[in-house]
Amino acid sequence: MASGSSEQEQPSTLLDIVSVLDREGAMGVTELANELGIAKSTAHYHLSTLRRNGFVIKDGTQYELGLSFLKMGLQTRRREPLFEAAKDEIDKLAAETGELAILSVEQRGLGVYLYKSGGSDALDIDAPIGGSATLHNRALGKAMLSEFTEERVDEIISRHGLSKTADQTITTREELEQELQAVQSEGVAFNREESITGIHGVGVPITSAEGDVLGAVSVAGPAKRLNGSTFTDDLPDLLSRARNVIELNYQHGQEY
Repeated sequence: MASGSSEQEQPSTLLDIVSVLDREGAMGVTELANELGIAKSTAHYHLSTLRRNGFVIKDGTQYELGLSFLKMGLQTRRREPLFEAAKDEIDKLAAETGELAILSVEQRGLGVYLYKSGGSDALDIDAPIGGSATLHNRALGKAMLSEFTEERVDEIISRHGLSKTADQTITTREELEQELQAVQSEGVAFNREESITGIHGVGVPITSAEGDVLGAVSVAGPAKRLNGSTFTDDLPDLLSRARNVIELNYQHGQEY
């Protein structure tokens, strides 16, 4: 029984170590062991395993994640059909608007940034590739939520809540429901300084021919630029055209 328990714990400990190094950056063995509540010898053993396989590098007494994860991440993204279907359109959106264009998918009730492209005036808004963010306070997120069933939306809210990240953040289920109904009616989601004060965003959902939610595309930038008819008319039109192309590209790719 003890052997079986050890075999089950090993992958979990490895993943815990990777998660801590990803979150905290470089750490020493003792610091890492204390963070995870494991023996120093156990931490050292797993770090040595990760280092031997190129997933961790050592600088003096400090350990940090290696670039093998970057290679794996890029390979994983290349195998994602939506990335291949959307990449060129995201680049075009960035060039046409001069702002930041973003492609996101939903995983475990969060939005995961799959690709982004910055135009000539783009702000480098906090949207790291592979990073995740809540859905209720972003145009990308509301675009995807609008395509989910009420049960799925309730499940996501139950899991992640409706945290307040700015003065304009929606924090009640009733407000969010009204917002999602508007998105369903208009086919476009708006972020009016709901995630970051001073930042606006416009997003549209991407769906398959069968109606499954594939992800969402958005354009984000300073509220002082993304306002008026640019915000309410021009960007939604550009995004709607991009969505049509992406969905056609995706469908075409699935046929081969």
